[in-house]
Amino acid sequence: MKLAKGSRVAVLTSGGDAPGMNAALRGVARVGTELGFDVVGVEEGFQGLVEGRFVPVSLRSLDEAARRGGTVLGTARCKVFPTPEGQKRAREQIEANMIRGLVVIGGNGSLTGARTLVGFETSHGPLLVGGVPASIDNDLGCTSMAIGVDTAMNTIVDACDRILDTAAAHRRTFLVEVMGRDCGYLAMTAGIAAGADAVIVPEIGKSEDEIVDQVYRTVERAYAGSDARRRVLVIKAEGVKIDAAKLKERVDALVADRLKDVDSRVTVLGHVVRGGTPTAFDRLLGARLANAAVRAIGDGMSDFMAGWYGPGMKTPPCNYDPYVVLPNLGDVLTETQNLMRGESMIAQWRKRVYQEVESILNR
Repeated sequence: MKLAKGSRVAVLTSGGDAPGMNAALRGVARVGTELGFDVVGVEEGFQGLVEGRFVPVSLRSLDEAARRGGTVLGTARCKVFPTPEGQKRAREQIEANMIRGLVVIGGNGSLTGARTLVGFETSHGPLLVGGVPASIDNDLGCTSMAIGVDTAMNTIVDACDRILDTAAAHRRTFLVEVMGRDCGYLAMTAGIAAGADAVIVPEIGKSEDEIVDQVYRTVERAYAGSDARRRVLVIKAEGVKIDAAKLKERVDALVADRLKDVDSRVTVLGHVVRGGTPTAFDRLLGARLANAAVRAIGDGMSDFMAGWYGPGMKTPPCNYDPYVVLPNLGDVLTETQNLMRGESMIAQWRKRVYQEVESILNR
């Protein structure tokens, strides 16, 4: 049954922030208002939901915020929400504030939290829950792209372009570590775009010795022969279980005798990758996913995520946007686990591509 005009729809951002979250918030607020809903924000994610921190949304403020990174509502890791007591308190706040729809913008943990609220019967009718994927790691199932990925990738490429300038000037090897948790997507895509000489991702499953050997051979090959280079760029995903400083130390020990005038540096980009102005794509992605999510809730749908259509999708595009799918949240969480275990079709394809790219980059 469709939501009646005047129904209250809440939106929250949870987990790690991602550039484009504010654009998604703006999309929820603008589309929801256009459909006649009373849209409210929840401060500090699920922590705010437990505490009943509902606030009015300002369309004008969100217009300004949409071009900035971070999230104006704030986000927090909530320890109490996963507990039965925390979820009980959240339901009480939902009931007390007459919430009929809830849009959760975030990653795997956020969508897991959203699903615990599916099926809650308020005195005003069933709570309708929809998710919007936002994670720079691109480690969510049932969506080919999450909000924040494109901006993070562009940030890494821009940083690497700058690093390569100084690397070439000093004949240096740079080991650059990027975020991505246990997923190597950011490292590999940014590495290809930036012209890296090697990319190290966890999906390949190499041992520490094999990784050291790979980097050593990359350095040796780059500086040898008539077409020797003046710089080497190696991008390492944070999920690779060898510290960047230790990797540098071991590689330096191997090249010390053969390449005496070549030195190396480590740059850990860290949270720089999370921030910054969202790209046009991330702004549009946030707006389009939010549009579909709010319209689906308005039409009475629940227990879904608005995902970006792409390879491996089992759900057809929705009626609101030919590039948006609305898979069941349970299927999203299952596919996400399969992706992280390397068992999904997309995970297997990525691993194969990563293996193929390794020798291509080294040429």
